[in-house]
Amino acid sequence: MKKIIVTGALGQIGSELITKLRSEYGVNNVLATDIRAGDTASEGPFEVLDVTDANRMHKLAKDFGADTMMHMAALLSAKAEDEPLFAWNLNMGGLMNALEIARELKLQFFTPSSIGAFGPSTPKKNTPQDTLQRPTTMYGVNKVAGELLCDYYYHKFGLDTRGVRFPGLVSYVSKPGGGTTDYAVDIYYKALEEGKYTSYIAEGTYMDMMYMPDALQAIVDLLEADPAKLVHRNAFNVTAMSFEPSEIAASIKKHIPTFEMAYDVDPVRQAIAESWPDSIDPSAAINEWGFKSSYDLDKMTIDMLEKLKTKLNV
Repeated sequence: MKKIIVTGALGQIGSELITKLRSEYGVNNVLATDIRAGDTASEGPFEVLDVTDANRMHKLAKDFGADTMMHMAALLSAKAEDEPLFAWNLNMGGLMNALEIARELKLQFFTPSSIGAFGPSTPKKNTPQDTLQRPTTMYGVNKVAGELLCDYYYHKFGLDTRGVRFPGLVSYVSKPGGGTTDYAVDIYYKALEEGKYTSYIAEGTYMDMMYMPDALQAIVDLLEADPAKLVHRNAFNVTAMSFEPSEIAASIKKHIPTFEMAYDVDPVRQAIAESWPDSIDPSAAINEWGFKSSYDLDKMTIDMLEKLKTKLNV
């Protein structure tokens, strides 16, 4: 049975990943950590941790008896553009600390990358697993450097590093947290609360997306995968769907016919979106560890609206 320490446990992915991991491995076998306390603290083991504090991270992992570290703490794309130096120090400093501690304690290691690791010169459609990566954002630079660091620690030290490149993630549990793809979350809230939404992403801008249940299952599946079959190990392309704002609006209108969509494009987030692929090729993940997704756009819309009606009491 695994004993897992998770950083960034109150973030968009971490807050739901904790619940998933505790259901898979047992409540007391998953230590959640974050820079602040939150709801997760009352559901199982929790400690406050600043990931730039390597000594505390080491002590928590060792005292807990962890055999796995999942490093989820990061500043997201739009916020990273507002504070690039802080983003570098947090994203890269935290990752280096986590990798070093995993090496010292001989832990299995997981950290996510992102489609933000791609750039304007990357092939836009069906983006290959191995391709040109020249991102134009601080977040993207962090993610490429992180992918390379994880590969380095595997080849240099034999550290069992694993990771995926997530597309935009849609969830009813956590509200938008500063990502470029967060419009695909906020639109469902606004559809139910106000009956209308103003998109900061321009019509016709395609981006890869995935519903959170698929993302969480992908993490567990990769953790459990036979290491002998992992050719890439880190930064596997994963995806479930690709759509642009008017398509998600049309999916919502099937259930809320009066829903209205308008546009007020944010130049910063639009530029980030345009630098990312329209769609990516997950064949390496499919072939090496059996990745699969269960939700398409319409199935996700049905579930999002049902869950949010209950959450928002509307």
